[in-house]
Amino acid sequence: MRENREKGIDTFVYNVYVASQIHTTGEDMSTAVSIRLPDVLAKELDHIADETERSRSFHVQKALESYIEDFADVQIALDRLRDSKDTVVSSREMRKSLGL
Repeated sequence: MRENREKGIDTFVYNVYVASQIHTTGEDMSTAVSIRLPDVLAKELDHIADETERSRSFHVQKALESYIEDFADVQIALDRLRDSKDTVVSSREMRKSLGL
């Protein structure tokens, strides 16, 4: 699966991104997921839910969306670092090209 690349993007990351877009744009049905949390984390989640007057499910969903987006970004960055055809630009070169 990881060997199949589409436009230089890791296939897994691309699929995660598409799934994330489907979820956030409402193009798919909701799926119930059951998780176990340590008591301390569950209490923190309850506190946040109470403070924001939002459900625990809302906050878990938003946290998971953020994690998946960050994970995809990291995977893309790692793929680019491993790609010998993708040139590395130093911070000095980047500042110069931006006129800074």
